[in-house]
Amino acid sequence: MRSKRMNRYLAAFILGLCLLQVAAHSRGQTAAIPDFGEGNAVPLSQEYVMGRAWLMQFRRQAPILSDPLIQDYTENLIYRLAASSQLRDRRLEVVLVNAKSINAFAVPGGVVGVHNGLILAAQSEAQMASVLGHELAHLSQRHFSRSQENAKTSGKLALAGLLAGMVAVAAGGGEAGMAAIAGSQAASQDASLRYSRLHEQEADRIGMQNLVAAGWDPRGSAGMFEVMQAESRKYGSRPPEFLLTHPLTESRIADARNRAGQFPPRMYQDNPGFHLVRARVELSFIDDPAVAVAHFRKKRKESRGAEAVAAQYGLVLALTDNGNYGEARQLLAPMREFKPENMTYALAETEIDLAEEQYDLAIEKLERGVKLVPGNHPITIQLGKAYFKAGRYTEADQLLTAHAKLKPTNVTLWYWLAEVQGLAGNRFGLHQSRAEYFFLNGAMKPALEQLNLALKLAPDNVAVERINRRLAFFHQVGKALGQL
Repeated sequence: MRSKRMNRYLAAFILGLCLLQVAAHSRGQTAAIPDFGEGNAVPLSQEYVMGRAWLMQFRRQAPILSDPLIQDYTENLIYRLAASSQLRDRRLEVVLVNAKSINAFAVPGGVVGVHNGLILAAQSEAQMASVLGHELAHLSQRHFSRSQENAKTSGKLALAGLLAGMVAVAAGGGEAGMAAIAGSQAASQDASLRYSRLHEQEADRIGMQNLVAAGWDPRGSAGMFEVMQAESRKYGSRPPEFLLTHPLTESRIADARNRAGQFPPRMYQDNPGFHLVRARVELSFIDDPAVAVAHFRKKRKESRGAEAVAAQYGLVLALTDNGNYGEARQLLAPMREFKPENMTYALAETEIDLAEEQYDLAIEKLERGVKLVPGNHPITIQLGKAYFKAGRYTEADQLLTAHAKLKPTNVTLWYWLAEVQGLAGNRFGLHQSRAEYFFLNGAMKPALEQLNLALKLAPDNVAVERINRRLAFFHQVGKALGQL
């Protein structure tokens, strides 16, 4: 049993070495990160490829959220935190887990995960940002690598073990996720997800400094701790998953309050956009549109300020889902008039257009949006959706093919692009997109099958050469994973 587990860890490490080539596709940053004074710690360059190797396996097992607006919002929040952090390597990959559990994680190598439940539990953007600032501090301070160095263990194998173990933890959610966490902790303290008390204190301190430097209220940290504490009391023996790896005490909350009080007083404004995204998350957890309509009607009456506006936005979305297009437009109209530049409201309007089959109207609005904000992910995806619904498959293919070059690790984008290309009659593109989708999910045999099908349809020698290079790379990764 131990031998099989070690073989999996070694395979993950070898895969990481193969994935050095993937770095060239990561947000345009290809320069190697120098590793000075690392001692026995895992070098940053190896952490990066190991993180990407882990992510391939994680995608196959975790319930990944595909909402473009929530993804775009969360990525921008994390990039804003990263810009004021001490991270040496800022090539981050953000993954959203579609689970109600209150959790976030940061895997060595720059993979940052956010559970939907965290967005829903946070009462302000500062509270959500405080958790993610804490996670980025673990990365910037190299806590995992330092713990391996202090323990004089093999950093490469320990990191591989952590990456393998976290799949069950982050993907589980609810009782299953908690059981996985508890099991991983009991099985091996060396590969434990818990950081030392000193590392937790350091992440709290540096995370709050980062939070303030990025423009958020430092009191958000204590506020989020209190939210989690309330959740713990509500569920007794089932605390939020985040607390299983980041133990919470009264002194920790008090320290957060005291530390926040040491920053110069100033006025902080909460971002109304956070509450709009939170409403989208809330809606995603309600299966019945009629129930969602009733929920947001009640919430709209009981709320004030930004929360009331967000409840009205949630009601617009719920009414659209329920087929009440007239009332949805009526409620959205004053919001659009008050903030005509608000992208979230504009996209909600095009959702109604598409639901009413006014495809040309939606396309006209969205094409203007793409010209104003080229490369914007939510607008581009919505325009692709509009082209698709209108039967304009070739235009959807061209749009999403170009967008995939900007978002080469977006699994949902590759899946949808393949669907569009099939309908557009682009069999060559279809097989390439399917290959990339399977590759990102670590399914190497079907990925290779699709690439070989694309090779037979390659229109010229340049395309043949490109696909052959990709085939060679896929074979390397497949062997490292033990799938070939």
